[in-house]
Amino acid sequence: MAKLVRDLMHAGLITCKTDATLGQVAVLLNQHHVHALVVTDRDGREVGIISDFDLMAGEWLSSDTESLETMRRLTAADLMSHPINSVEAGTPVAQAVTALIEKQISRLLVTENGKAVGIISLSDFVSSIARSDKAKRETVGDVMSDAILVCRGKTPVASAARAMTSSGWRSVLVVDAKGKVLGVVSGYDLLRFVQNGVDENLIVRDVMHPALTIDINASLREAANMMIQNHHHRLVVIDAQDPDAFPLGAISTFDIVAAMARPDSVWQRS
Repeated sequence: MAKLVRDLMHAGLITCKTDATLGQVAVLLNQHHVHALVVTDRDGREVGIISDFDLMAGEWLSSDTESLETMRRLTAADLMSHPINSVEAGTPVAQAVTALIEKQISRLLVTENGKAVGIISLSDFVSSIARSDKAKRETVGDVMSDAILVCRGKTPVASAARAMTSSGWRSVLVVDAKGKVLGVVSGYDLLRFVQNGVDENLIVRDVMHPALTIDINASLREAANMMIQNHHHRLVVIDAQDPDAFPLGAISTFDIVAAMARPDSVWQRS
């Protein structure tokens, strides 16, 4: 039988009130180790979602004392996403996956008979692969993206940002002259330059972070475990027999979710 949303969802809701400050939201996200909270009104009704991405706006816009004070006065209601995208608990997983991909979102509120009962997110889909022992495993090479965005370590940060924007990628892989992976530059690495701009002499090697790599023949379960343990959404795919060679591709949480949605996936077999 095909899996349903209720089989994978995270039961229960972690919430905050509409008048919660951004500082209070940050504390709750940190305490519960989650990426988002459901925002409720004074009557306990779910009215929005506030995520760690929303919260970062506070950092982007707090460039001086005056703007910091303005941002500190904002509440969850000011930054939350609404209306909430939801799905019934009895919905097949394939339909939930399609909703995530089409709407380009990371989570759905799960309802049952009109009442909110939990959340299902990208992490839940990835975790389900890591937990399952019976399903047949496909390899990283079967679902990875062969096309990757790369640049040299001496590439100006501004040029890398333009390349990410024009290509629609959220990160760029940094390699040396022989194609060996040096690191990765992601949107997170560039956030600090949003307000004050980038020094024209700053290069990607100055801002990159270490890349996580995985062998092309590794199982999806191994990839899922690595993503979960390191809180990464993308891994660089390499040939473990020649780790210093040019990377073969990349695999992301969306690649895994899309594989689960395929008609021939073990997740869709009755």
